[in-house]
Amino acid sequence: MDGYFIGVDVGTASARAGVFDAAGTLLASAKHDILIFRDDSGHVEQSSAQIWDAVCAAVRDAVGSASIDPASVAGLGFDATCSLVVEGAAGGVGDPQHPERDIIVWMDHRAIGQARRINAMGHTVLSYVGGVISPEMQTPKLLWLKENRPEIYSSARHFFDLTDFLTWKATDALERSSCTVTCKWTYLAHEGRWDESYFEAIGLDDLASNGFSRIGACIVPPGTPLGAGLTPDAAQAMGLRPGIAVAAGLIDAHAGGVGTVAARGGAENPAACLGYVFGTSSCTTTTTSEPVSVPGVWGPYYSAMVPGMWLNEGGQSAAGAAIDQLLSLHPYAEKAKEEAAREGLGLPQWLAARALASVDDPSQAVFLAGQLNVVPEFLGNRAPFADPSARAVVMGLGMETGSENLVALYIAGLCGLGYGLRQIIDTQAEHGVSISSISVSGGAGTHKLTRQILADATGVAVEVTACPEPVLLGSAMLAAVAAKTYPDLQTAMPAMSSLAGRSEPASGPVRALHEARYKAFLKIQKMAREVRDDIEPLLTAGSH
Repeated sequence: MDGYFIGVDVGTASARAGVFDAAGTLLASAKHDILIFRDDSGHVEQSSAQIWDAVCAAVRDAVGSASIDPASVAGLGFDATCSLVVEGAAGGVGDPQHPERDIIVWMDHRAIGQARRINAMGHTVLSYVGGVISPEMQTPKLLWLKENRPEIYSSARHFFDLTDFLTWKATDALERSSCTVTCKWTYLAHEGRWDESYFEAIGLDDLASNGFSRIGACIVPPGTPLGAGLTPDAAQAMGLRPGIAVAAGLIDAHAGGVGTVAARGGAENPAACLGYVFGTSSCTTTTTSEPVSVPGVWGPYYSAMVPGMWLNEGGQSAAGAAIDQLLSLHPYAEKAKEEAAREGLGLPQWLAARALASVDDPSQAVFLAGQLNVVPEFLGNRAPFADPSARAVVMGLGMETGSENLVALYIAGLCGLGYGLRQIIDTQAEHGVSISSISVSGGAGTHKLTRQILADATGVAVEVTACPEPVLLGSAMLAAVAAKTYPDLQTAMPAMSSLAGRSEPASGPVRALHEARYKAFLKIQKMAREVRDDIEPLLTAGSH
């Protein structure tokens, strides 16, 4: 098996590229930051041109660091956040002074009103997004554009999920991945069609013209080779050979799932393992052989991750970002950042090290949280309530202002994310979707303290794969399939990924404490919704 494969991952804050061999060994990786623009109205935007430049630079740097002949690269795979790219329009998606900002980022909630109106219609396609469409998805955002920036909407040549934009830039091919359009655009992959009646009902009937050409006339599974491969222009920008295979891509979290859930040494069965991508946001991916509807959990989606199987997708809109926001509220945060920087660490890593230094076993860190309880829903609840208006709660604050209290807040925040994960697992189990392990990926989930707290908070073993970059590996697997090194993803997944470690949930006093804290989490979360529902109508009435 000669040749190398490049996986490209575009997250919220950076574009990364990794060079892999056919066995899944990471030879080198590189990262370039990407710009993000946000305002207090909840608008979050990016530039596709700037992202493409960052992608090309990351590929060049990764290949250079790997010290391989660029001509030996056989395939290229992409994953990205599920952000909306508006291509070829007369301006940007927001401020007219910034026409280069042509992306509405996944976390942008400007379309929350449109999402509510769509949900009130109760169309049958919603049964394949957990019953409730999210403002993070693309049809509410497209409706917002049509209603608020009609000149941009009407002049756009194409609307892409970011992953599909990247494969188009690389190949000139307009095929869309069944992953992106099924998970975020309401494409019915199990029936191989768009539902025209849905677009007519919500006011986007114009998109159905010309066979849905502006959003995807041809849909293909992840890993499908696109066009004639890498175009000469893209090859020159990346420093690669023209014509190499380029695969239809994945959403970033789903690439993490592909890179982890069938690893050698684990169950090697995608249906037994929940993929948990812990980054800026968190995403859970659960695979089943038959469709299962779970209220508040996105899906079931056909062939959205593992071809031929069904996917349920949960998670939270803010995970690593929720921890960052939580810590920023503490009076010791700025001083702690300075101390962490002197040690060459980010603040969460510095706090994790301090927590581990004060306990004999990582599981005992939960006792450091004391009376602090956190429901970290700063950007709403993605699952299992599909409630974008939910907000965070911190309970148990005192007058402490020092580093020990900041460590306690950090641990309480991690526990809160773990309890949110348990809530999703429990909800899915109630509807017949059960798992025996969690495979974690994403930068925020790689620390041994984080993995142990997740295991203890959920009561489920947490596995970590040998590859330090499983999301990049997932995209490299797509490249290997497109290049015909492996016949399909089901073959590539165990061949290129292996298990390196497993954190078992604690028992005894630690387990008892987590059970009590989980009950408290559920009570606080319920109380927060009730208080919001009591107050919000009065706020709305008073503002008119």
